[in-house]
Amino acid sequence: MEQEQDSTFIDISTRISRFAYATPDAEAVIADSDRFTYRDFDLSVTRCANALRALGVEAGDRVAILASPSAAYLQAFLGTLRAGGCVCPLSPMASPEQLELMVADSGTRVLFVSMDMIETGRRLAAASSLLPGAAILFDATADGFVNYGDFVIGASNEMPDVQIDPGMLFNIIYSSGTTGAPKGIMHNHATRTTTLDRFKDIGFGPGCRSLVATPLYSNTTLAAWLPTLGLGGAVIVMPKFNARAYLELAERERATHTILVPVQYQRILAEPTFNEFDLRSFSFKMTTSAPMQSRLKEEIVRRWPGPLLEMYGLTEGGGICTLDVKADAGKLDTVGKPAFGCVIKIIDDAGNELLDGQVGEIVGRGPIMMQGYHNRPVESAAIVWNDSDGQRYFRSGDIGWFDSEGYLHLSDRKKDMIISGGFNVYASDLEAVLCRHPAVSDAAVIGIPSIKWGESPLGLVVLREGHQVDPAIILDWANGQLGKTQRLSSIEVRGLLPRNTLGKVLKRDLRAPYWKADVRSDDGQTSSILRQ
Repeated sequence: MEQEQDSTFIDISTRISRFAYATPDAEAVIADSDRFTYRDFDLSVTRCANALRALGVEAGDRVAILASPSAAYLQAFLGTLRAGGCVCPLSPMASPEQLELMVADSGTRVLFVSMDMIETGRRLAAASSLLPGAAILFDATADGFVNYGDFVIGASNEMPDVQIDPGMLFNIIYSSGTTGAPKGIMHNHATRTTTLDRFKDIGFGPGCRSLVATPLYSNTTLAAWLPTLGLGGAVIVMPKFNARAYLELAERERATHTILVPVQYQRILAEPTFNEFDLRSFSFKMTTSAPMQSRLKEEIVRRWPGPLLEMYGLTEGGGICTLDVKADAGKLDTVGKPAFGCVIKIIDDAGNELLDGQVGEIVGRGPIMMQGYHNRPVESAAIVWNDSDGQRYFRSGDIGWFDSEGYLHLSDRKKDMIISGGFNVYASDLEAVLCRHPAVSDAAVIGIPSIKWGESPLGLVVLREGHQVDPAIILDWANGQLGKTQRLSSIEVRGLLPRNTLGKVLKRDLRAPYWKADVRSDDGQTSSILRQ
């Protein structure tokens, strides 16, 4: 899935060096007590790149990072690129078994680790074929690891003689692997540079101060800090998210841009001291990675200065939709329209294109498309759908439909769709209704076994602070607004909903207890379920 090479291509690492030359004293990175100008940060990246080259890293070699957010993390990431390597950012939330699969699949030659992940790092280093001396510890000294400061201290300050071509691999980002072995999503330099250039129109550039509060391994976060540095702005790195700490940092550093997932916005707005902070410096906010309820969108625009842009798309690429929440105030139940250069279509199970108003799988194509899944030719082929003209699209696995004005409505993930009595029930539709109840702050709907219907929808809700409501009252209220085939079987109140680090509800975990044991169905009978 290669893209045409552009004769004007300038890789991100080189762009940062040009800003270091043009504006050497401008701030580049702020992370805890570390503050780097472009001159100093660019020099630190060069030293890391030369240290990697001296270690034996060659063009295309994989360098994995398993660490908490820090300035050193950004140095290692960009240093790998400047050395010609490919970055494999690993999730600290993945299990050691999953991480071993990722390291083995990628063929990792160098491993950077932070102290909080050292035991897992030891396990990965022992199970992989690293270069000699290539297990590197960022923030401490420990047996079996080279201290990062010692690793870079003697490295050359001269730019390494490495040619970066658009088609070279930039990163391999691994999926969570919750349904099997993790898949490595490959992006090349051309794709990442295209992404960077598109952010110019929303204010990324000199003077931009991006507050990064999502994990650095995620594509969401890459979409924030790469354009910031590649276009001459400053990145403010938050090591660990906390709502009040976020507000304090945003006010102190006069943040202008941020990308957060919906649950983070929810927690920030729920912070009792929110109104005490001066957030007028914000000129742009974005949300992605998980659906956001309309009510939350309205609250963000009402209480937090600056516009809000919702972005819908896949880490794999293949088309993006955007919603300007203030400008499209009447369409907050959608994820907006296809972005410039993107084409989104809806298809049925047989691969036929559907008309506006018809529900089916969302497929898309655009300037940003992955090269494929690493070492996964079958899965790489399975994600592709070709239209009648032979144009290639990526299948999203999401269900949705377009309205007559061209706005995309999300219904559900294919795997989360509930089939009750032969009817398709989309959990997101039911969740949207539940979240409109004044006592409900969060909701998830899952399918539970039913002898009568096969599956029935169960609502799991988190109540707003200070509210105590009988679940039966919420059930009657919600079912009064739902169609006959959509009605919830029951409501359960939970203290919280399990989410991954990007705020996505872990519905597999929620469903598991109901499908692995004897459970009482909604019609009062007991059923032993062995599947899933």
